[in-house]
Amino acid sequence: MAGKSVSARELRGGGSHTGGYRKFAAAEFCGARAPSRLCHMSITGQILQIHEQLYKRTDGRIGHRMIGVPTLLLRTTGRRSGATRTNSLVYASDGDAYLVVASNGGADRPPAWLHNLSANPEVEIQIARQRWKSTAKVIEPTDPDYDRLWSVVNQNNHDRYSAYQKQTARAIPVIVITPT
Repeated sequence: MAGKSVSARELRGGGSHTGGYRKFAAAEFCGARAPSRLCHMSITGQILQIHEQLYKRTDGRIGHRMIGVPTLLLRTTGRRSGATRTNSLVYASDGDAYLVVASNGGADRPPAWLHNLSANPEVEIQIARQRWKSTAKVIEPTDPDYDRLWSVVNQNNHDRYSAYQKQTARAIPVIVITPT
């Protein structure tokens, strides 16, 4: 935006930039030439994507607590491609295990990484700069330990998972990741 004057009306969504400030900010950030996937995300989505990229590119030097809650990098194997897939996820500790939630922000579809680890539960996690080969286990609401695990990870994420569960009819599972 350097060198370009922007009126208050444009920032509020009036004028030539319809769709409000969010679209305007994304367009200015991405540029008009080559829009990327980042350009089509909400501001929150953009921040989370940038966080994940920093975490990965700095090999954990930056990112573990950057967004106010502890995050880990989960590496799964693509069930169709066989390629390594990496996602940053909020986690909580439960003894020697780590808990993550397949919330996908409350979307009706589960995250792709859940399908990958269901097909192959051998994963790798990274917390800050340390990596561990691990095994993942999907815990559904019918499991007797689900309520306790949900409470641990939901409390750690400031009750956001309960809000996500209210947005979808899909039962959101908890994943227990145990280093091997």
